[in-house]
Parts: sequence; C-alpha cells; structure tokens
Amino acid sequence: MPSSPDRILVIGATGMLGKPVAERLHAEGFAVRALARSPERARNLLPAGVEIVQGDVAEPDTLARALDGCAGVHINLKGGPDEASYERVEHQGTRAVAQAARTAGIRQLTYLSAYTITAQTATSPEARAKWRAEEAIRASGVPATIFRATWFMESLPLFIRGRTATVIGRQPHRLHWLAAADYARMVARSYQTPAALGKELYLYGLEALTMREALQRYCAALAPKARVLTIPVALSAGLARATGDAELRSITTLLAYYNRHGETGDPATARAVCGPPKLTLDQWCRQRAQEQGITSARLAVG
Repeated sequence: MPSSPDRILVIGATGMLGKPVAERLHAEGFAVRALARSPERARNLLPAGVEIVQGDVAEPDTLARALDGCAGVHINLKGGPDEASYERVEHQGTRAVAQAARTAGIRQLTYLSAYTITAQTATSPEARAKWRAEEAIRASGVPATIFRATWFMESLPLFIRGRTATVIGRQPHRLHWLAAADYARMVARSYQTPAALGKELYLYGLEALTMREALQRYCAALAPKARVLTIPVALSAGLARATGDAELRSITTLLAYYNRHGETGDPATARAVCGPPKLTLDQWCRQRAQEQGITSARLAVG
C-alpha cells in the first residue's frame, strides 16, 4: 500500500488496458484521477472513487489542470488505424503529457510501450510512434518507467470475426502472453518502489505460445464454433487494397511487422522490481468464461 494517498493521473483510463490500471491503483489505496474526453462514459466504466476530469492530450490547458496536485501520471494511449493517428495520439499525445508533467513537477511517469521497440526496429507506423514517444519521455527529464509489454490475452477476441479466428502471416514467434490484470498489478507496484524509476521493463507472461496456439486455446474455451485460419500477409494486403478497408490495411501492416519481430528483452528485472505474473492463458480463459456465465465442459481447458 502507498504510505499516503498519492494521486495518480491515468491517461487512457477507459481503454482495454488503461481501465485495469486505474482500477488496480484505486484498489491499492492511491487517489486516482482519470482524464476523459467523455466524463459521463468514464463514470459508467470506472469505480465510484475515481475522480474524472474532462480533457484531451491535444489540449495543453486541460492537461495542466488534470496534473495539478498529482504525484504521478500513467500513459496508456492507443493510436491508429492510420499512420497520422499513431503519430498524433501515441507520439504527440505522449510528448504533450511528458512536457506538462515536467512543468507540473510530477515525480513519476509510466508509459505502456511494446516489446519490439528500439531505434532499429521502429519500422511500422505504430512502432515509430512508440519509439518517438519513448524518446519524448526521456527528453522531458521526468523520472519514468517504460513498460515494454508483449501481446495481451485481452487482444485475442479481436482476432475473431463471426466463426473465423484469423492469423495474418506465419507469426512463428513464441510469445509470453500477458493478462491485463498482471500488467495492472505491475504498474501499481512501480509506484511503490523507487527501484522502478529510470527503467525500461519487459513485461512477459508465464507461457510461450505462438499466436495460432494462443488463439486455439482461447477458441476451445470461449468460442468453440470458431475456426482458426492463417492467411498470408500478401493476401490480406491485397484484400485491404481491393476493398479499401483502412482498418484491415492497418492490421495487416501491424501483423506483418510482428511477423518479423519476436521477443528479445529479458523480463527478469521487471519481475524482480514489480513482481512476477500470475495468470496462465488457461487460467485467464477460465476467469473470462466465468465472467461471461459459461459453465459448460469448455471450462476444462488445459
């Protein structure tokens, strides 16, 4: 528990990965403030004790007000699907927060990056924006912890459309899939130990599975009618061009990038500083099934 109710501003607190962080910080005794473009939506999604302030990372005045009285700020932004959006949201938005945090005298900034991000591998629109965001954080001088996380288990349902779970590309790399609950606990822990400051921490889960293997386990537990299908990157790119589907084009570009890059960082430091992950994919599937009221034999995954 924090020694005092330090206030943490969470940017992106209503998103798939930001919401668990806001909830965990609140549960552990921090005073949590959420920046939201739609306060009404945020109030419906977040615990009653979370303070909601209206604002946007593109509006410096709202950032200054939101950071007033805070000890820390967590950034969980998501751009896309086009390159301009990644640049505007992920890079420029993060830079604006970091600059405002420096002016406000924030003691700690945390940021969700990705496991592939380096100067040499920043070759996709998302990766370029994240690398520039990391650079902006370092340039700000605000004490920071950068989380380079692997793929999240919560992303698996996004691969499914109707009765098809689609993997674009061979995706040969074995990934240590991470639960958002474990990630949120690690973020909260980073605000409780000075050892997290100035670190770039690789957050990996317990098991190494290819994308196809992870989807097969997910479908066996939660979408048994779905068939896992692998399609070549070139075919997906061709479909995107033929249909003018901007989202498919973005997803294809993203997965073509991850088709080339696997996990390289060492999670040992993150686990020593912020604690180890707890959930396997099978355990996470069971929890999700219970939340959805699925009580059939499908729960006997693994």
